[in-house]
Amino acid sequence: MASTPSDTPDAAIDAFAAARPKLFSIAYRMLGTRADAEDVLQDAWLRWHKVDRSTLQSAEAWLVTVVTRLAIDRLRLAKAERENYVGWWLPEPLVEEIDERTPEAVAELAGELSVALLWVLERLSPEERAAFLMRQAFDQDYADIATVLGKSEAACRQLVHRAAERVQQERPRFDVSPGAQHRLLQRFVHAARSSDRAAMKALLADDVQVVGDGGGKVPAFLHILRGADRITNLYWAMALRLKEKVVYRIAQINGEPGLLRYIDGKLESAQSVVTDGERIVAIYAVRNPDKLAGIALHM
Repeated sequence: MASTPSDTPDAAIDAFAAARPKLFSIAYRMLGTRADAEDVLQDAWLRWHKVDRSTLQSAEAWLVTVVTRLAIDRLRLAKAERENYVGWWLPEPLVEEIDERTPEAVAELAGELSVALLWVLERLSPEERAAFLMRQAFDQDYADIATVLGKSEAACRQLVHRAAERVQQERPRFDVSPGAQHRLLQRFVHAARSSDRAAMKALLADDVQVVGDGGGKVPAFLHILRGADRITNLYWAMALRLKEKVVYRIAQINGEPGLLRYIDGKLESAQSVVTDGERIVAIYAVRNPDKLAGIALHM
């Protein structure tokens, strides 16, 4: 990690700006919403200006520690709130066009932030989540993790091990290129546009599942839908009922090809899609309008 630069106001601003993409990535992966992540960064910014920076060996190390601890505290509060959430809670999608690069996407950060992964991480304790992300997404050594969490290295190894086992058990994982995913989604969109029921079903795994998040603001299924027949009928019925009013657009959702669905020109859902390269195995559909508000894509 780079050492702390000269302790001047401009240097402090530059040091925070340099670390900001990584700090945002940590906070978002911990909390799952842009607003919460930005709040954590704002708190860290205020603390950054109060600390005696001349005593720090590394600006980035100090900021990472503060952001992680703030995110753990905020996640503890969020977990209590999410227990009262209507239906399934999915992370706020980070969306960009296929050719576009947002500030978060430009940052060359290790690890993944797929909706499928964040969905599983919701089942972890805040400290398990932090330890897992620091190790797996940001390749921190256990000594650094122990410092951040205030635990022994042995305890941190146990946290990472338990979290990794949970993720491996619950997260669908396939080695598929973005190009293959994009082509599969193109075929699915074509089938949906043409109301081709058989073609849609052929592109869905037999045990495909759909998780929907309406947040009590719009209708959404309160249970996980499973099965190719059931989910084919869902998309087919919408295509028949709304016809040309439904428009699908392929976009990058949390770093992977996914679908934006518009109805009458208004964004209705952001659908993160997991595929095995040949068929769709899972769809995570965010319909909560509060979580769609930050998507600046228009037809």
